[in-house]
Amino acid sequence: MTTPTRRCLVTGATGYVGGRLVPALLAAGHEVRVMVRDPGRVRGHSWADEVEVAEADATDPDAVRKALSDVEIAYYLLHSIGSGTGFADTEADIARTFAAAAADAGVGRLVYLGGLSPQHEELSTHMASRQRVGEILLESPVPTVVLRAAVVIGSGSASFEMLRHLTERLPIMITPKWVDSRLQPIAIRDVLRYLVDCATMPTGLNRAFDVGGPDVLTYKEMMQRYATVVGLRKRRMLRVPVLTPRLSSHWVGLVTPVPSGLAKPLVESVRHTSVTSEHDIADYVPDPPEGLVGFDRSVELALSRIQSLQVPTRWSSASTAGAPSNPLPSDPDWAGGDLYVDERSREVDAPPAALWRVVEGIGGENGWYSFPLAWRVRGWLDRLSGGPGLRRGRRDPRDLVVGDVLDFWRVEEADDGRMLRLRAEMRLPGLAWLELEVGSTDGGTTTFHQRALFHPRGVLGRLYWWSVYPFHGIVFGSMQRNVARAAERLATDPAADLRP
Repeated sequence: MTTPTRRCLVTGATGYVGGRLVPALLAAGHEVRVMVRDPGRVRGHSWADEVEVAEADATDPDAVRKALSDVEIAYYLLHSIGSGTGFADTEADIARTFAAAAADAGVGRLVYLGGLSPQHEELSTHMASRQRVGEILLESPVPTVVLRAAVVIGSGSASFEMLRHLTERLPIMITPKWVDSRLQPIAIRDVLRYLVDCATMPTGLNRAFDVGGPDVLTYKEMMQRYATVVGLRKRRMLRVPVLTPRLSSHWVGLVTPVPSGLAKPLVESVRHTSVTSEHDIADYVPDPPEGLVGFDRSVELALSRIQSLQVPTRWSSASTAGAPSNPLPSDPDWAGGDLYVDERSREVDAPPAALWRVVEGIGGENGWYSFPLAWRVRGWLDRLSGGPGLRRGRRDPRDLVVGDVLDFWRVEEADDGRMLRLRAEMRLPGLAWLELEVGSTDGGTTTFHQRALFHPRGVLGRLYWWSVYPFHGIVFGSMQRNVARAAERLATDPAADLRP
């Protein structure tokens, strides 16, 4: 059966959920308009040219009403989390403005993603505000569907990033009592599936639904299972009763890159019991044949960018079409985990073809154009720890293709004449890449760009990076200089010996 096309408006389109919802709606065949204060923030998204952009401040009734004109389904994904005191009143006022404008514009349905909160606990200011916004929309003249979710698992989700950084950076931690709170996390792709299908629910439906994944876990269990998925040892935890949410938020802000102002409402949220009390959403959006995504699998999906073959300069700079668990350009800098980069560039007095010939011939008998003893020692150490070392060499002395072994590296990308990316297969507490790129300036000068990238695993990975970082100038600096000199020799003598 063909899904009917709806004209949809998405607010918060440059936020975590909104930025992923837009391509999902487009993929489902819907027409999409996005409402943003700054249209410039839409640029960089893969879907920017496929949507209509409405510039509007959510506090301006006339601008909001104009943005909602001719819209059938409006997704309300606005919040003021981390904006300081008084945000609850602001959120309520904006919700009323939006609901009234939607009624005036004749919108057929509002859809809101709220928080899954307990029925018999005193709510934090943040959770109470999200509940109140849902009530305001449900009480409006426009039929509304409210989805109530707990922790959303996906790279870029603030809740997931807090979990990621806490677990990876603290093998031993003093924990507050809220780590024993019971939660029902949900994968971002299940959230998006529910949101997209809200567009075609029966006319007039006006109610809230609890949504959650198949697992109910404490926050402590989530950290331990995250550690297992990423290959870390079991985390050691000592619970103390004195860490209040306010103190905890400062502690989270200190040991992770998540800002304290954002950490506080996040901590206040996870200290509540957030477990679904019904699964009525399945009457309208049936569970997929394979079932909802479990916690472990949702973590694997959230980390798929790291395991993939594409390595951006920071995780959130990559295109993520078709991959809702991956980062987006609009995600904050602290999203996506840590990626350490050593980056170097220089001009080379040789044609790009000569430089590429040297780059493509690197490794094996030609060596690594740096201190031979240093590379041999690294190879010996790798073999002693169970790695391949340098014994594998290379398949062909001059040609490289994707998948080739190159000593203790493997060719991950080979763009002929332009770029070679190698992925480390040596034993490391993390993932490492070496990227060598040949380019040219408008003036015709050849450039040689070199990047070493490392994604650490746990504290050991971070200690490893900073312990070897002082030697990068010696190893990678000399490597770049010697590759450039070999290319310059080759430019003057095509029969020159390319070995360093």
